[in-house]
Amino acid sequence: MKEPLKKPYATLRFSRPSYVLRRPVFFVGFMGAGKTTLARKLARLLGVSSIDCDTYLERREGRAISEIFARDGEEAFRDIESAVLGELASGEAQLISCGGGVIGREENRRMLKEGGFVVYLDVAPEEAAARISSTATRPLFQNMDQAKKLYEKRHPLYEEVADVSIATAGKTVSQVADEVTAILKEEGILCLRPR
Repeated sequence: MKEPLKKPYATLRFSRPSYVLRRPVFFVGFMGAGKTTLARKLARLLGVSSIDCDTYLERREGRAISEIFARDGEEAFRDIESAVLGELASGEAQLISCGGGVIGREENRRMLKEGGFVVYLDVAPEEAAARISSTATRPLFQNMDQAKKLYEKRHPLYEEVADVSIATAGKTVSQVADEVTAILKEEGILCLRPR
């Protein structure tokens, strides 16, 4: 009588460890810093949830941010953005990528600092512009002098709210993801999910 065939190694599946976040993790930084891309990659790698503030805001309002700006003005948009940040900060612990201008308001900076762990992804405007496939979707980068001035204005505010700052210049998304994962584990924010 023959022995039953054993499955070849190629067909065995190994599951990744699944993690849990102890607090929300906010990603802040200038346009093109890679906040949303990084949050999505980490969510896939770690088995946790991620959300993009701007996407959530558009779905909540039923219209695009550009339409809110055009119809209601920047102040009205910033009011909605603050409300959305408050909802996400008080919700489930997940990876949250924030809009580049969220740190403009003092109340938002307070919510970020008190609501979770803040990771500042630092990137110079020139490199951020090079990462973007079309400046049509990011009109700010059509005027680099204006982009640089805005970065210089926002940089100290990003630093103010950040629990950790990561320079992303010359790094791949995977490299930054590894760096952030190590920091979150070290800080006790990212833990293995109990079985």
